[in-house]
Amino acid sequence: MIYENVEIIDAGAEGMAVGKINEKIVFVPFVVPGDVVDVQITRKKKKYLEGKAIHFHQFSTRRIEPHCSHFGLCGGCRWQNMKYEEQLFYKQKQVFESLTRIGKLENPVILPILPSPKTRYYRNKLDFTFSNHRWLTDEDRNVETGPTNTNALGFHIPQFFDKVVDIQECFHMKDPANAIRTEARKFAMDHDLAFYDVRTWQGFLRNLIIRNTEAGGLMVILVVRDREEQLMPMLDHLAGMFPEITSLFYVINPKQNDTIYDLAFNLYKGESFITEKMPPFVAGGKEIEFRIGPASFFQTNSFQAINLYRITAELALLAGDNLVYDLYTGTGTIANYIAPYVKKVVGIESVPAAISDAEINSRINGISNTVFFAGETEKILTPEFITAQGKPDIIITDPPRNGMHEKVVRTIMDVCPEKLVYVSCNPATQARDIALLTERYSMETCQPVDMFPHTQHVENIALLKLRH
Repeated sequence: MIYENVEIIDAGAEGMAVGKINEKIVFVPFVVPGDVVDVQITRKKKKYLEGKAIHFHQFSTRRIEPHCSHFGLCGGCRWQNMKYEEQLFYKQKQVFESLTRIGKLENPVILPILPSPKTRYYRNKLDFTFSNHRWLTDEDRNVETGPTNTNALGFHIPQFFDKVVDIQECFHMKDPANAIRTEARKFAMDHDLAFYDVRTWQGFLRNLIIRNTEAGGLMVILVVRDREEQLMPMLDHLAGMFPEITSLFYVINPKQNDTIYDLAFNLYKGESFITEKMPPFVAGGKEIEFRIGPASFFQTNSFQAINLYRITAELALLAGDNLVYDLYTGTGTIANYIAPYVKKVVGIESVPAAISDAEINSRINGISNTVFFAGETEKILTPEFITAQGKPDIIITDPPRNGMHEKVVRTIMDVCPEKLVYVSCNPATQARDIALLTERYSMETCQPVDMFPHTQHVENIALLKLRH
């Protein structure tokens, strides 16, 4: 079914734009608010429709030409055809709507969103997939005999678990990331190495992960299904072609899923980590060094991570006698960043390997006033734990996208720290938790931060103070 002259009126969830057809919402990808299009319906739901634009009657003034040739396929940068200042407007709007609709806050104080210092080449980690099910272009389909090669090294097509776009150039990460990916593909093709088939769970090559730091580290991780004789020659080839690589790993993954964090990371050449440095948030403060291993979490936008942690520390108004709890501490980035300015930091994280990283980062920075605990926050954060560690003056929490466990929210309200700084990558679940916390806390202000230009994602830092 096709509907004509549908005006796109908003930018919505999952990077989709929003139109209305007979008072029913329709989600359309790769269009911009202000476009007027003909929409072909691809899916009907009880409360909404999904469709695709098949003809443009009017182009929005918010629109720009996307800079990537893969735009419209890869799905990683769905807002790339929208002016950056417009992207920021809709991210700010997303935070406001989450806090008012879900959080039930009236006139929340929201500071202007902080733009990313870079909108291209800002990522420090990319994960490419080897696949023998390449997404076929129109040109491929027009060839009578069909494509001669269906291998790809790139990103998954949204909603297609088995289709991968063969990426030629990605603007996410600075060189030599594109060259490494291209060379890995070329070596594999020249030596007839089998690209993975997710349907049959067969094939040698599975993933290529590249990580870098502004301090000069470059880590490459090759993930394969099993140990074939070409594994070492391929690693040697990449190491020889790219002497900039400071850490070269391989992972053997024979499983039927892509999760590798429960597997061994085998160091082939170089250091077992790369290093990132973060300047202090006050003049004359201490620069913090972070070691990042192959399984370590670190904010993917290094340039904006500095601002994220600085704002978190500034909103907390840290003092030398503060006892701070850092919930969902990950590898202890926030905990170690603020430790020089407080009495003690207690970090809690569910992943034991991340806790090991946090402890290492404390040690290499000469920080002795942090203590870390491995376990689920809702199970660790008990009255007995708080009695043993001390009642916190400030709690900083940075949970995953699904937000805090309700038990954690209730414990925070029982403990009643004077301040709570809530860092979130999902304003909707953050707003849900804030709605519960308003029983004891008021949200004083919040600061949206753009960590991922050209996507719909937005980070938000909220300061909550105890009601007296």
